[in-house]
Amino acid sequence: MNASNKTERSRLSAEDWEDAALNLIADQGVGAVAVEALARQLGVTKGSFYWHFRTREALLQAALERWEQYGEREVINQIEAIPNPRERLPELFRRVAHELKPHRVYAALLKALDHPQVVPVMARVSQRRMEFLHTAYTQAGLPQTEALNRARLTYAAYVGFLQLNFTLGLPRISHEEFDAYVEHMIRTLIPA
Repeated sequence: MNASNKTERSRLSAEDWEDAALNLIADQGVGAVAVEALARQLGVTKGSFYWHFRTREALLQAALERWEQYGEREVINQIEAIPNPRERLPELFRRVAHELKPHRVYAALLKALDHPQVVPVMARVSQRRMEFLHTAYTQAGLPQTEALNRARLTYAAYVGFLQLNFTLGLPRISHEEFDAYVEHMIRTLIPA
């Protein structure tokens, strides 16, 4: 093994490859994830990739799991830590609204629901998000059935907004218009 290969392997971690894969998914979709393209983008040889992953599918799985865990670890856990249940939902809406990369990844995954590695991840993510919303609405004072229906409506609005903006390519709205939309969603979907 020569010194440059050793330096290359120690310089890039598996997480670097996963992040690069997620960036590529966000920009070009699941089908664009290719070892050679990622190596070129990262400025390394394919040998660095094989130090961490056996196959493209292994990288894709690791990247999808990383994206999935981010939603739980970084977003849901922080929102659940807010002591007042009536403050959790507005904070969730505002926080999630301004995280562009996770939205772009989610929108790309919506386009790839025929991919065998994407389907189980999306099913788990959707289930957990629906459960979280249902619990949050219940804790905010809504009866079980109404909380479940509000959770469905909220999640459908989120997915629909991503479809309209990232999949159908509707004209982008300004930051001010988007912030006004988020505040409208909060007033409309969160009980007073």
